[in-house]
Amino acid sequence: MAKERFFLELEPADASLKDCPHVVIVGGGFAGLKAAHVLARQPVRVTLIDKRNFNLFQPLLYQVATGLVSEADVASPLRQMVGQAPNVQVLLGEVVDLDPVAQEVVFNDRRYRYDHLILAAGSGSTYFGHEEWRPLAPPMKILEHADEIRRRLLEAMEEAEQTPDPERRRLLQSVVVIGGGPSGCELAGSVIALMGHAIARDFRQLDPADTRVTLVDPGDRLLRAMHPSLSRQAGDYLRGVGVELLLGGRVQSIEADRVVVGTAAGEQTIEAATICWTAGVRASHLGRLLAERCGCPVDRGGRVVVEPDFSVPGHPEIRVVGDLCSYSHTADGKPLPGMAGPAVQMGGWVARDLLAISRGSRHAAPFQWLDLGSMAVLGPLHAVADLRGLRVSGPLGWLLWGLAHLAFMPDSENRLTLLTKWLWQIATRERAALLITGRANQHLQVEVGLERREAEGKPESAPESSAE
Repeated sequence: MAKERFFLELEPADASLKDCPHVVIVGGGFAGLKAAHVLARQPVRVTLIDKRNFNLFQPLLYQVATGLVSEADVASPLRQMVGQAPNVQVLLGEVVDLDPVAQEVVFNDRRYRYDHLILAAGSGSTYFGHEEWRPLAPPMKILEHADEIRRRLLEAMEEAEQTPDPERRRLLQSVVVIGGGPSGCELAGSVIALMGHAIARDFRQLDPADTRVTLVDPGDRLLRAMHPSLSRQAGDYLRGVGVELLLGGRVQSIEADRVVVGTAAGEQTIEAATICWTAGVRASHLGRLLAERCGCPVDRGGRVVVEPDFSVPGHPEIRVVGDLCSYSHTADGKPLPGMAGPAVQMGGWVARDLLAISRGSRHAAPFQWLDLGSMAVLGPLHAVADLRGLRVSGPLGWLLWGLAHLAFMPDSENRLTLLTKWLWQIATRERAALLITGRANQHLQVEVGLERREAEGKPESAPESSAE
């Protein structure tokens, strides 16, 4: 008979765990998963709570959106990754409330007590007060968003194949990507490669010359977090493969098949059947909720301002890591960027610090972020990378980009499948996942818990029952 495991109200089946401190981790992204890995098989009880049952490798969502890889290639079940450790339990649900005084989180209509809480709930997309744009220009933050973008791209080409009107065909072959950061550049480069090659090879009635991909950004250059020389090279490459760049343009309105952009020369209207949004990021709703419950400060993006040990002022038992935290205790005083590298380092450091505290020893050494740089892939065998002053582009940049992403991929099986599919795509230019699935827009209203309550204007409430 299988050994009984502790679950919610039940006492730990293993006597050695009964008196161990209980660490609750909210969020199974880069930071939360790293913390769980460090705490696995250590003298602590660990509960990992996430509203999805998998870890998502967000940097490769654009490849799902453009059919390079499938959903399972960039997502791994949390239970298979950390749930096998005897001191770790994985629970499916969304934390909708916090009680810092009682040291409890609320999810699935019950209260759950913690000794230490690690909030790693990540971030979502923001439309800067224009939520009405969301169904017209899907973001790219979760698997369902990538599926929706892929469905729109492929359905537009399928419709164009059957459309006798040349103006309508040109509209259907037009795409606008809003946001010139790494995600926007990667998506635009992959879309132009997808549409150009697929139309030339698989569609009989379409002219590749009618394909139009426009990348819009309010700045004066792409990839503003990188060195200007790499921004220039990225812009030159994207223009060379056919992407039109509209820099210095701020979106004024989005309508069906149309984007109005304000520029120094006046308003410009771009007509396109597919519009994608990669321009705005907001912290998880838990940041604002935590601020309401314990009075901690948050920045303009809703990120929790934390102490040097990632704790919340007045609540050393609560740590906030990843995209949800604003950590400015750096050499230059600038907050750490919301990227995979810093998130992994935050999660690992906090977990080691909690282990040191549980053992009654000194805290871990002060957190020091190792800046590994940033990079963006723009097309087949072409990427730009800014690695702490080492600036490379082209095939070498792509090689470094590929190695870095495979290294950060938490699942070994996915590393192998991704490498195989990348090599196959380079050799054949064939994409492995050009499938149209789901109903139109079915994934754009996936708000749950806090997001639904916010949309409905309902106050937060907590159940009365208690469980540990």
